Amino acid sequence: MQISGAQMVIEALIAEGVDTVFGYPGGAIMNVYDEIYKQDGFQHILNRHEQASIHAAEGYAKASGKVGVAMITSGPGFTNAVTGLADAYMDSIPLVVISGQVPMSLIGTDGFQEIDAIGISRPCTKHNYLVTDASDLPRVLKEAFYIAASGRPGPVHVDIPKDVTAQIAEFNYDFEVELETYKPHVKGNPRQIKKAIEAISKASRPLFYLGGGIINANAGELVREFVHKTGIPAVETFMARGVLSHDDALLVGMLGMHGSYASNMAMSETDLVIGLGVRFDDRVTGKLSEFAKNADVIHVDIDPASISKLVNADYPIVGDVKNVVTDMLKSVDKIDAENYESWREMIANFNDLHPLTFHEDTDRLKPQWVIKRVGELLGDDANISTDVGQHQMWTAQFYPFSRSRQFISSGGLGTMGFGFPAAIGVKAATPEKVSINFTGDGSILMNVQELMTAVEKKIPVINIILNNNFLGMVRQWQTLFYDKRHSETDLSAQPDFVKLAEAFGGIGYRVKTKEEFDAALKDAVAKNVVAFIEVIVERFENVMPMVPSGGSLFNMMLLEKKETK
Repeated sequence: MQISGAQMVIEALIAEGVDTVFGYPGGAIMNVYDEIYKQDGFQHILNRHEQASIHAAEGYAKASGKVGVAMITSGPGFTNAVTGLADAYMDSIPLVVISGQVPMSLIGTDGFQEIDAIGISRPCTKHNYLVTDASDLPRVLKEAFYIAASGRPGPVHVDIPKDVTAQIAEFNYDFEVELETYKPHVKGNPRQIKKAIEAISKASRPLFYLGGGIINANAGELVREFVHKTGIPAVETFMARGVLSHDDALLVGMLGMHGSYASNMAMSETDLVIGLGVRFDDRVTGKLSEFAKNADVIHVDIDPASISKLVNADYPIVGDVKNVVTDMLKSVDKIDAENYESWREMIANFNDLHPLTFHEDTDRLKPQWVIKRVGELLGDDANISTDVGQHQMWTAQFYPFSRSRQFISSGGLGTMGFGFPAAIGVKAATPEKVSINFTGDGSILMNVQELMTAVEKKIPVINIILNNNFLGMVRQWQTLFYDKRHSETDLSAQPDFVKLAEAFGGIGYRVKTKEEFDAALKDAVAKNVVAFIEVIVERFENVMPMVPSGGSLFNMMLLEKKETK
C-alpha cells in the first residue's frame, strides 16, 4: 500500500508487536506524532525530558525482555537522549530509538535544531541509520528491531528527516531480514563444549561466574538447573542479580568491588572459572593480574569481541548462553557434585568469617535495613529499580531477589537519574508487580520532572529516597581516600520532598523510625499512586565490603567487627 513515511513508522511498530512507546514530540518528528494521534495500536507515554524517555524504554525492555521503543525530535531533543543511548549500549539493552531530523535540504546548513545525530550516536549504539528515502523505511525499521534484539542486544538509532516522513511510498513489511555482514553465532562449538565439560569434571574448586548475559538470553531457568545438577557454587555480577534466588544454597553472593567477602575469596581461590554471559568488567575483576590467577577460564558469550578481551579464556565458547547451557546439560552426568563438598565447605567458612551484614543504629535508620524491610514486606511481588550511588550497591547486596528481570539498574555507565523513569517503564511492562525505585537525595533530582509523567498516566511508582544529605558514594571515597575533604558533596540544601511530590499530584511521606516506614510503605502500596517516601538515614554510612579501585579482590576493606544483626 502507498502511505507516508510517518504512517510507515506506525505500521512497523504495530507489526513488531510494540504496545508502549515513550517519547517527546518536536518539530522534526511532528508528522509521526500526528499519526500517533490517529492510531490505537499502542500507547504513548509522554515523558517530561528526552533522557527520561530512553531510560523508561530501558526499564520496559529490561523488565519485559522485549525491545523498548522511544521517539524524540532533532537537535536538543536528540542530544538530551544521548545519555540514555550510551547507558543502553553499555548494558546491552535492546532499544529502537527513532529521532526526527531537519528536512534533507537543510542537512549541513546549521538549520534550526539541526545536529549530526548519526555522527553523535555512532559510538554509543549497536547500529544507526539516516533514512533519506521513505521507500527504505520498512527495511530499515525491520532491520532495526532485528539488530536490537539479536546477538548481543543493544540500542539501534533511526534518524528520519521531516520531509522523508511526508513522502509517499510503497509499504511492505512481509519479508525476512537477511544481512550479509551480520550473522550472530548462536550455537556453541560442540568440541569446545565437550572440552569445557571435561575441565569442569576434573576441577577441584570450580566456580560459576554468572553475568547479565544470562538474563538477556532468557537462560535463567536453564542456568539454575545447571548449577543445581553440578553442585558447583556460583557468584553473580551486579547485572545478574536474581539469576539464582537469594535463598539458593549454592549462591555465594555478589562479586566485585562491593561484593561479599565469601564471593571475592571464592573467586580468588577457584581453580576453574565458568563464566556465563559475563564481560570481566573492572568493577568485578579488580586488579586483572591477580584475578582468579590460579584458575583456568571457561568463557561463554554471544559476543566474540568479549572473549579474551580482558581475561584470557582457556575454553572460549561463542554462542547464545541459552543454547550453550542446553548443550552442556546433555553431558552433566559426567560431573559429580560430591567432588565439590570440601570446596563448598571452604566457601561457607569464608561466609562465616565475614558475613554480609551491617550495624544497627538506635538513633537513625540504616539504609540497609530499609532495603531488607522492603524485601520482607514485598519480596517477589515487587520489581526493583535503582538510581546510582550507595543505595544502588546496598540494594544489590541486601534485597532478596528471587528471579531474573526483577532488578533494573544502570550498570556500565552508572547513570544518576536512571531509576525513576526506568521504574515507570518497568511498571508499564509489568503492571501486576509493585514498582519500587530505591534512590538517593542526589539522584532523585536528576529526573524529578517524571513525577508529572507518572501522575498524568497514573503509573504508581514508589520512590524510596534514602536521604543522607550527601552525594553518598562520592562522599564515601572522599572520606576513605581524600582525608575526609568532602568537596561539593554536602547536599544539606534540599527541597521538601513531601511537598514536592504533592505539588505534582502524588503523595509524600517523611519517616525517621521503623514503624513510620512500615506504615508509609503499606499506605503507598494500598493507595496505588506515585509516591515519595523520604527516609532520613545515617549520614556517614559506608558501603562495605569495598575493594579499592585497582586493588585485588582478596584485599577488601571490611566492616569493623561489632555486635551485628
